[in-house]
Order: sequence, then C-alpha cells, then structure tokens
Amino acid sequence: MTPMLNDSYGRVATDLRVSLTDKCNLRCTYCMPPEGLDWLPNAQLLTADEIVRLVTIGVERLGITEVRYTGGEPLLRRELPDIVARTTRLRPRPQVSLTTNGIGLARMAPALAEAGLDRVNVSLDTLEPETFKRLAHRDRLDDVLAGLAAANDAGLRPVKVNAVLMRGVNDHEAPALLRHCLERGYELRFIEQMPLDAQHGWTRDNMITADEILAMLAPAFDLTPDDREERGSAPAERFLVDGGPARVGVIGSVTRPFCGACDRVRLTADGQVRNCLFAREESDLKTAMRAGASDDDLAARWLAAVAAKRPGHGIDDPAFLQPARPMSAIGG
Repeated sequence: MTPMLNDSYGRVATDLRVSLTDKCNLRCTYCMPPEGLDWLPNAQLLTADEIVRLVTIGVERLGITEVRYTGGEPLLRRELPDIVARTTRLRPRPQVSLTTNGIGLARMAPALAEAGLDRVNVSLDTLEPETFKRLAHRDRLDDVLAGLAAANDAGLRPVKVNAVLMRGVNDHEAPALLRHCLERGYELRFIEQMPLDAQHGWTRDNMITADEILAMLAPAFDLTPDDREERGSAPAERFLVDGGPARVGVIGSVTRPFCGACDRVRLTADGQVRNCLFAREESDLKTAMRAGASDDDLAARWLAAVAAKRPGHGIDDPAFLQPARPMSAIGG
C-alpha cells in the first residue's frame, strides 16, 4: 500500500505544485514591487536532480498523481524540459502541467510538448498593451499572446488562461478577455486577488470578488453552472457559456474558499514543504536531503508536514497574517 499524504481533516494531497525558481521577468503589481525582490542565491535552490528525487518520492511513495511546475517563472529554469521529461517517465505516470507568464513559451512549447508536458496555465490579465505595462512594468503582451498560440499549436491543451482583475485597472476587460479566449479555444479562469503580494498592500475592500466578476460577465454572456461533472477538489467553479460546451471558471479563493476539498501540497524552490498557500510554517526537506537523508526519511518528513495542515486558510479570521513569503517565492 502506498502511504498517502493525509491530514487530520480527512483530506488527501495528490496534487503537487513545485516551484522551480523564485525569479520572474515580470513585475506584476499583485505579486512584487517594480524593482523586483532579492532573489534566492543559486546555491539555495534545489538542483534538477534534487527536484526530480523529491517528485519521485511524492509519486512513487506518497500517492501524488498530478505535478505542476511553477515559479516565479519556471521558463527561466533552463533544465525545465529535462525535468519535465524525467517526471513524465515516472510510474505511475503523473499528469504534468506548467503555470507560466507565457514569456518564452513561443520558443519552448515544442520542446515541452516533446518532453511529455500535458498542458499549460498562462497568466493573461489584459489585452491592452498600455494596461499590461502598467500591471507588469514590462512591454511584453505580444510575447504572452504568442506563447498562448504556440502552446495551443503544440497540443498542450486545454490551454488555460488565468486572469486577475484589479479595480480601476483592468476590471472593465472581463467580457473582452472571455471573448478572446472563446474565439481561440482557451479556457479562461478569473481568480480573486489574494493576499500574497510582497508589498503587503492587499485589502479585501479593493479586491474584485467572484460575485462581481460574474456580474461583469452577465450582460454579455449567459452563464449557467456546469454540472456535467463533479467539481471535486478543483479550485474553479465552472460555468457553461451560452449553453456550452465552452466554459469559464471563477476561483473565489477569498470569498468562496474551497479549503474543505483541497488536495494540494507545495514544494518551494529551496526545498520547503508548504501545505497551504497561506501557511506560515514550512518543513525543510532540502537540508535533510543534503545531509544524507534516505528516501524513507524524506517521505516520513513529508507525511508529518501534511498531517499538520490546518482546516482552512483563515483569511476571514481577524488574526490572519499574510505569509512572509510572496507568491513568487511560494509557487502557485
């Protein structure tokens, strides 16, 4: 029997999110300041071999069935195709996906598809070049759009698009973003802005809620809940658009939390296990691994880390404290 990553509330973690680097080539305002952050020294990052070893333990010993590589920006990790290829060779084979800002994806999509990558999630918050520059502090919208098209052409489907709406910045674009994705066969998911910015400037009052997102779409589209399949642990509430089969998702991480069905666990780029995006505690696997820990010992440490998972993220708790690490250092 394969040990499972159980917590004390009956949830089982089967979806592993692995950050490959904390570095990013954008400066999105909901993530980091325009000047960037102090990146982790390379010596503190897991090597490619260490990443694959921990992922192998997760898949072969702990019941992980899905692996998503994230960042920072994972396309900045030059070993990415090799890491993906080694992951897809594991047995039982996990589903392997990638969350990316899309810059460089036009060039790398064929190699990633050849390595066995199943699909991608690409961040796209606006279709307006000036708004993109305002949000990301970089003039790279054309690169992101080209990356999306290349991923689709390479068969990395369904291509999922993640959009965060910011009040007074890009919130007027919700219908246009959905129409753009529908026309190209992408699956759009709007995500409530979460308190994970390095500046700690997030406020609930300024956040665009799931209810507001649906209200913005309602004049242009007929949205009905998609009950064709169980939601399960999926973070997105899915809606059929104009009767389907196309659909749109809304991830209400703050106002419609789905913690009770969460099946995710995270591994940071410097080898820390996090059992929630908003956790303030981490379990260090890297130090033990570099000190000679066996696979059995690393698996036991991982099991103990997930067993301590809390019932929810606690954003509604008056005592909630934002994690010290920003999103770029955690990995989505």
